[in-house]
Amino acid sequence: MSIESKTGPAAETAFARTPLYDLHVELGARMVPFAGYEMPVQYPGGILEEHKHARSKAGLFDVSHMGQVRLVGGGAAAALETLVPVDILGLGALKQRYALFTNDRGGILDDLMVTNAGDHLFVVVNAACKGQDIAHMRAGLAGHCEIEELADRALLALQGPAAGEVMAGLAPETRGMTFMSARTASVGGIACFVTRSGYTGEDGFEISVPAKSAEALARLLLAQAEVAPIGLGARDSLRLEAGLCLYGHDIDQDTTPVEASLTWAIQKSRRRGGDRAGGFPGDATILRQLEAGVARKRVGLLPEGRAPVREGAELTDLSGRLVGRVTSGGFGPTIGAPVAMGYVETAHAAAGTKLNATVRGKPLPTVVAPMPFVPQRYYRG
Repeated sequence: MSIESKTGPAAETAFARTPLYDLHVELGARMVPFAGYEMPVQYPGGILEEHKHARSKAGLFDVSHMGQVRLVGGGAAAALETLVPVDILGLGALKQRYALFTNDRGGILDDLMVTNAGDHLFVVVNAACKGQDIAHMRAGLAGHCEIEELADRALLALQGPAAGEVMAGLAPETRGMTFMSARTASVGGIACFVTRSGYTGEDGFEISVPAKSAEALARLLLAQAEVAPIGLGARDSLRLEAGLCLYGHDIDQDTTPVEASLTWAIQKSRRRGGDRAGGFPGDATILRQLEAGVARKRVGLLPEGRAPVREGAELTDLSGRLVGRVTSGGFGPTIGAPVAMGYVETAHAAAGTKLNATVRGKPLPTVVAPMPFVPQRYYRG
């Protein structure tokens, strides 16, 4: 499983700590450098057990290294649309949407979550891109809205089939929430901003909480019988089974949303013929690709046997010609087999296409497969 961020050599960085650092150490976590922070990669039970626990009960993740930003002002939604190929103006109150910052070539600068919190937009960006994303927003949105980095808040994720009942027991007002909805809630008496979303393919919540209350909230959640702490290792295997991209690996500034098979994130209003078509960085490239197609696409991959196929492995057709490369790969504990994703020439992107992945210099039979590898279980009501 790949948990490395592309942020430079560890030896050159002074790593920050989240408000839950001491709790992680108390729980016996193995801490590793990740996106500029010291983060738990696993707890004593191990990655496999953590992965299974999140799929069967509920896992608690510390994602406080992510960037949280508030955009305030009546012009925030229209202004943000100039940076993303996504419908922000049409986002209903207390609803959330996946979005992408793009560059002038149509490449992805980062992926992010945007929530219409009523009187402001609540934005969550990736930890490794946090600094550049906030600078990007300050440059692009200046004069249209206030941009406030919420550095005094932590972010926890509760994920798994038991998450809904756990949250309902501590915050009854969350019971009626559906996937990609949001609300303020008192979780065990702690005021939080909650979205029903996550990065595992399971039902779950992301909980923004004042940093000073983060440890108390985490201890409260961990005191519930169904909840166990989960580290970065299982977070990666869970998201890989769910077919979700990791920025810097599966998507980057040289990859467009169309190549990344993320066209579902571009609403009709922003496409050619829509009410607000274009008007975002790289729109000429992206709109053309939506209509004409692309030379390569992100696909799911199921290698034969039990040996994982890691990031960087070459993909060849049955004649031995190079047709692509793996961007994420590991063992999928839920399906009991290796899983991967990567980019291949579009002619080889159809499900069922047989390829070979080069592992230790030898070809390993691999088949293109639909994603997600594990059925999503988001709660839609």
